[in-house]
Amino acid sequence: MQKRIFLFLFLSVFFNSNFTQQQVPFNGSKPSEYKKIALTNANVFSKNGEIINNCDILIEGNKIVKIGKNLSFSEEILVLDYTNKFILPSFIELNASISLSKPEYLNKKNQQEESTSPYYWNEAIHPEFDASLIPLKSSKEIDEYNKMGFGLVNNHLNDGIARGYSCLLKTVTNYDQNHLVKNQSAAYFSFNKGTSKNDYPSSLMGSVALLRQTFYDAIWYSKATKKNVNISLEELNKQKVKKLFFLAEDKYDIIRAKKIADEFSISFHYITSGNEFEIIDDLKKNQIQSLILPLTFPDNYDISDPYISKEIPLKDLKYWELAPYNFKFLLKEKWEIAFSSNNISANDFWKNIHKIIKTGVSFEHILKALTLTPAKILGIEKEYGSIEENKLAFFSIYEVNPFEKETQASETWCDGIRKIHQVNELVDIRGEYNLNIGNELYKLKIFGENWLKPSTKVYQIIEKKEVKTQNNPKNKINVKEKISLVDTVLYSSSLEKSSDDLILKIIQDTGSNKLTFTLHGKYLKKHSIIEGDGLDSKGNWIKWTAVKNHESKIVNEDKKDEKSTEELGALWFPNTSFGFKEKPQQKKILIEHTTVWTNEKEGVLEDANVLIENGKIKQISKDKISEKVDIILDGKGKHLTAGIIDEHSHIAITKGVNEGSHAITSEVKLSDVIKPDDINIYRQLSGGVCTSQLLHGSANPIGGQSAIIKLKWGYSPDEMLISNAPKFIKFALGENVKQSNWGDFNRHRFPQTRMGVEQVMMDAFTRAQKYLKEKKANKPDFYTDLELEALAEIIEKKRFITCHSYVQSEINMLMHVADSFGFTVNTFTHILEGYKVADKMKKHGVGASTFSDWWAYKYEVNDAIPHNAALLTKMGIICAINSDDAEMGRRLNQEAAKAIKYGNISEQEALKLVTINPAKLLHLDDRIGSIKVGKDADVVLWTANPLSIEAIADYTIIDGIIFYDRSYNQVLEKQNNEEKMRLITKMLNQNQSGAKSKPYVKKRRGTFHCNTIGEEATEEENMH
Repeated sequence: MQKRIFLFLFLSVFFNSNFTQQQVPFNGSKPSEYKKIALTNANVFSKNGEIINNCDILIEGNKIVKIGKNLSFSEEILVLDYTNKFILPSFIELNASISLSKPEYLNKKNQQEESTSPYYWNEAIHPEFDASLIPLKSSKEIDEYNKMGFGLVNNHLNDGIARGYSCLLKTVTNYDQNHLVKNQSAAYFSFNKGTSKNDYPSSLMGSVALLRQTFYDAIWYSKATKKNVNISLEELNKQKVKKLFFLAEDKYDIIRAKKIADEFSISFHYITSGNEFEIIDDLKKNQIQSLILPLTFPDNYDISDPYISKEIPLKDLKYWELAPYNFKFLLKEKWEIAFSSNNISANDFWKNIHKIIKTGVSFEHILKALTLTPAKILGIEKEYGSIEENKLAFFSIYEVNPFEKETQASETWCDGIRKIHQVNELVDIRGEYNLNIGNELYKLKIFGENWLKPSTKVYQIIEKKEVKTQNNPKNKINVKEKISLVDTVLYSSSLEKSSDDLILKIIQDTGSNKLTFTLHGKYLKKHSIIEGDGLDSKGNWIKWTAVKNHESKIVNEDKKDEKSTEELGALWFPNTSFGFKEKPQQKKILIEHTTVWTNEKEGVLEDANVLIENGKIKQISKDKISEKVDIILDGKGKHLTAGIIDEHSHIAITKGVNEGSHAITSEVKLSDVIKPDDINIYRQLSGGVCTSQLLHGSANPIGGQSAIIKLKWGYSPDEMLISNAPKFIKFALGENVKQSNWGDFNRHRFPQTRMGVEQVMMDAFTRAQKYLKEKKANKPDFYTDLELEALAEIIEKKRFITCHSYVQSEINMLMHVADSFGFTVNTFTHILEGYKVADKMKKHGVGASTFSDWWAYKYEVNDAIPHNAALLTKMGIICAINSDDAEMGRRLNQEAAKAIKYGNISEQEALKLVTINPAKLLHLDDRIGSIKVGKDADVVLWTANPLSIEAIADYTIIDGIIFYDRSYNQVLEKQNNEEKMRLITKMLNQNQSGAKSKPYVKKRRGTFHCNTIGEEATEEENMH
């Protein structure tokens, strides 16, 4: 034993000496060094993944000089025998953040007021940060990487939007060694502002805009002749030619970042979130080159309680099942794919690798994603990433093949330096045992798929002996003993295991008292016995043993991972409730014998036929249409209208409807943050909505640019956006803008009064005029300001205003501001006091988008009346009724009908409030809003008069595609239930087999309102 300890200490000291030239003076007698080391008889994983058995590796210094079988070595070479061991090339981590925290100089809150600073004004932008200048402090994290098999990590500051430079480190654990392999190895970016104390950005769209503006600032800085020194922009310009990584927290962050990359002619490598398999077509369309996938997968939920399982969204369950298949699905597309172990422990690393293996992926592909691919992405493949002659000695040693059995590295060699790990031998103890506790006999069953954390069952078999005696002819007495099973008593038990140490707890409630044992023992592998001491329920120390029954079958013992044979659910579009198994496609559709509300001069046509082809309305006729079609819809007794248009909506938005941190945020775009799998899209399709304008909230006087989408459920954000749609922007007036209801803590941003709101707008347009003049001068050092760019488009009548408004005095004020700068306000939305200034609105030429009968929800709407829409319509003002609410958007046809009740307008005029009128306000009336030959085939087939409470949408068709079919909806409901039950059953089976599970925590499922602040949706009442 003493010899073994001495040998271990000697090898540890010897192999931790550096083979490269010393960088610091050595004090004392320097230990001798072998220049050459041979590792013999190992199973070596070659470059192409082939395992070379009985292979020798010769290392000289820190380099591999020879690989082959039966190599001959001279006496001065140290020879190490690795018979039956496996050698893999060291893995390379592209997303590490070891011992890094933001330096104090970056804590520059509200630095926009400090023009003398040599750094960028926003704390989330710090491209000048250099990770190589921060000394490493944590050996624990490096040791974790070692145990997983990582020899190199690209270390960066995991904080901010422009995060600065990373450095490439080797995972040597001696701090007298230099960890640094390459400084400024890459630069990192994200849409997460991190710990920045600046209020801006407070939303995802704000983060996107800030990053775009920063790149424009860097372009200006490179050309400007008169400028202050800005270290941040200098470094950002240098980074454009370096390796650039982008951390995508959501699958669509990849697309958002790719658009920025294309805009500024740069290229990102994308560190992803794990659900990219859901948007493979979008990734292909955007020509994504490389992806770094996470090795973290969602845990099972504890779903033993059916009330809990009922609460889990189907979307979460489908992601849980398909997440391990992410790599397999993406592999088919020939992308450059690497893995990241970020946020995973050494104990879970190989467990998750084996989850991927079970999907049917070969270990060769997995090995490449951990080694050669990340090396190529960093441009270091000539020296790292595989075990080859003339490459550096970076590899790991395993006692067993890690692709066949979960394990950890027993040794790591970094740059020729050997590190021996105290890896406890992981023993599979599953099986059935005869358990003896204080001379009482029990049965112990240790089982489960996860042999590292198995489950247990302890039970006692109660036997009854029956003795029978009888006389035989020779007057001898025979005694026969019969043993019969009376009962089996099952005990509650749990097992905690660490290496060969384990703790077994047994509890049995016998009514008046509890039988409890707490047993500590060791597993003796040679004899397959567990023995030790423990406490009984009275506190007495007892001895116990458990002897394995070798005839029992051990679950999954020493099995290689095999391809999963479990049923795998299909990928839906979108991959959530009511998703389609295949995206719906355009069809040639004939709707026969229906009542058609044209919204044109023809009015309402009885018993008419409508032909749809190539996404357009091809023919409207009262005569029979005889063309061959794909689908015939019987419209007898039904009503066909143009698709409903919601001029003011906040559905389908990701991480924030307001960028309310500044008074003016015209640079942000709702088109950057469309959420195509928002269930409210499908719900509103069932209410006949085909088109929605997604508006910025009303937290500031000048908000963000809107997005006009068609509700194409199952399609991508880009496919939902209406091509070449007119440009709009959200303005706001009143209580929300001046922060009346934000609470005292938040009342710090200008303006705080209605007078201040006017001055903000006057100043903004004055600056925009000046900006437009400078832009037209076309000077080489012109500064692109995204905020003023959007405002200049308003002055040039290229962008239109939709303004949140209530009080007549403010409505009048904005029209005067617009008149001063020569443009027209396009739409006043809400406009609940519009009836007071209808004459002035008509003169100005502005339209209105209002509520039917929503009022008295806050002070500034006290004068609202339900007759508003009808009065404005009768004044000749283009008026629409909007939802501004996810729930109300499902019944806008009924909201329009209320104008008949309160204002006594005609049915056709009432329907126009949610069809052609909002189309006119959006300048899209040449494409949508009525049923006319040549227009987009956005139509709804109703079961009854669309303005009646009996009306139900049977079909909602957009661009000639049926996105909602009431009869097929029943099929989807059944599909949802069956799929959820299948997944719950699958999860339950895994849980019962010992899979790790966690309690389900219900997530907030709110919606965005005009006044919602921050990235999270709200469940509070809509205060508009």
